[in-house]
Amino acid sequence: MTAEPKIKVLIVDDSAYSRQTIKKMLEADQGIEVIGIASDGIEAMAKTLRLKPDLITLDFEMPAMDGFSFLRWLMKEKPIPVIMVSSYSDTKTVFKALELGAVDFIAKPTKKASVELQSIEKDLLTKVKGIRNLRMDKLSKSLSLLSGAVGLPAKADSAIGAIEVVAIGSSTGGPAALQIILTRLPQNFSASVVISQHMPKGFTRPLAERLDQLSKLKIKEAEDGDVIEHGRVLICPGGYHMMFKKKGRECHVQLKDAVKEDKYVPSVDVMMSSAAEYYGNRAMGVVLTGMGNDGKKGMLEIKSKGGYTIAESEETAVIFGMPAEVISAGAADSVLPLSEIPVELISIVNRG
Repeated sequence: MTAEPKIKVLIVDDSAYSRQTIKKMLEADQGIEVIGIASDGIEAMAKTLRLKPDLITLDFEMPAMDGFSFLRWLMKEKPIPVIMVSSYSDTKTVFKALELGAVDFIAKPTKKASVELQSIEKDLLTKVKGIRNLRMDKLSKSLSLLSGAVGLPAKADSAIGAIEVVAIGSSTGGPAALQIILTRLPQNFSASVVISQHMPKGFTRPLAERLDQLSKLKIKEAEDGDVIEHGRVLICPGGYHMMFKKKGRECHVQLKDAVKEDKYVPSVDVMMSSAAEYYGNRAMGVVLTGMGNDGKKGMLEIKSKGGYTIAESEETAVIFGMPAEVISAGAADSVLPLSEIPVELISIVNRG
């Protein structure tokens, strides 16, 4: 059996220390080859055309040409997967870059703290290796949907109970997918929405604030004790898992600290299993783009309690890992392209 070709990576960062540290991390994996480094956008353009990398790691604060200008050029001229290596201090940069076409990001701690920078190694290697399953054409389609129209409503299954909560799980490619869905839900959406998006601490609040500005629904980062209310969207904070507990007639958020051994944070499975436990057939699960199998167990539990489940189809998923796992486990009632998911949600939740 022939070995898979190495993933060829170009590192773009104005810090010599960061470039060397990232290079060392990547070269620790035999399946990855660093074919070049660049210190600014102009050098990165030349090396992209000459070296033809499979993936680019990109910092945004650079002289001569910044990361945004380079990313715009790249997505127009030669679309290649880009993973941002961005500092915690500038979360707005992350979301702007994701909208421009970056596929994912790594939160870079303070530049000179070698122990902190090395702590990102596992995450970096996982995300770089995940690009083998990434399709740039799907990402382009997803980005065009951010301002596009939705399709016609799908028919709802009349046997489904009155849905009270929609639990959505996503990972790589998720922020754009969430924006596409949430900006298409009406103000009178008659269920609550809870979301677990794989994302580190410090990034989920700006994500919630950004989506809140764009959507007709109220969207916020979840806090311990928040009430689950119709027409409200709660996003699990990075570094935690979101569960639910009953208090009288109300259902409240219960946040649980993630531990080092947890594979996925926030966990889609933990959130969905808790939703299945408390809402039964009044819960709906939706799994969107992402690597791995988080959400499979949770979707099976929602389905086993008589709830309704939707997986994003291969047609639009930037990375089909999570939805594929759900589908192969028989845990998806519907498999839909991204543009049809909000339409299906409205059709089922607001029917009648």
